[in-house]
Amino acid sequence: MTGSLSNMMLVISVWALPLLIAITFHEAAHAYVAKLCGDNTAWMLGRVSFNPIKHVDPFGTVLLPLLLLVIQSPFLFGYAKPVPVNFRNLRNPRRDMVLVAAAGPAINLVLAALAGLAFHLVGYVPGQAGQWLMQNLANALLINVVLAIFNLLPIPPLDGGRIAVGILPRALANPLARLEPYGMLILLGLIFILPLAGIGVATQFIAQSSRVVVQAILMLTGNV
Repeated sequence: MTGSLSNMMLVISVWALPLLIAITFHEAAHAYVAKLCGDNTAWMLGRVSFNPIKHVDPFGTVLLPLLLLVIQSPFLFGYAKPVPVNFRNLRNPRRDMVLVAAAGPAINLVLAALAGLAFHLVGYVPGQAGQWLMQNLANALLINVVLAIFNLLPIPPLDGGRIAVGILPRALANPLARLEPYGMLILLGLIFILPLAGIGVATQFIAQSSRVVVQAILMLTGNV
């Protein structure tokens, strides 16, 4: 029993830290770029911060990923409190909406690249501490890539949906924007319900795209 608990705590320790950092930086990047583009809403609420407490959603950031780990789900999913953005305050609403939305996935890809570079330092950390660091870095690489790709799905309110609304012609952008109230239901169907019926198109796309991007980062950072 003690061994099982110890193993569970180890699993949580090597997943929780990279997941928390990935989500925190993702949301802080949205808030920072929104401020640069003219909207101080998130800044006034303290969301331009690397303090995870500012961004943590008790269920989406803590309980849901923990539950998925406990049941050994093949797909780790989590989310933070959305960053409030008043698009009317942006200097160029359509363009700046794209920049604000793209900032989250972009910072996750930067973090993934930094994790790849940090692999070269693991050899200088002795024993079990080095193994623990290696697992954290490997999970950081994977989590940040998956988070970036997942958020780039063109479904509002995901970042990819906001980007698509900002760059598509209005004849296509307006109907897509109207899907936002139903976005979470659509995502739940794509990620959890359809795979139960043997239709895992979205999860397969995320998994395959993540493998390609992870391999590319490993090559670019000299790990392959």
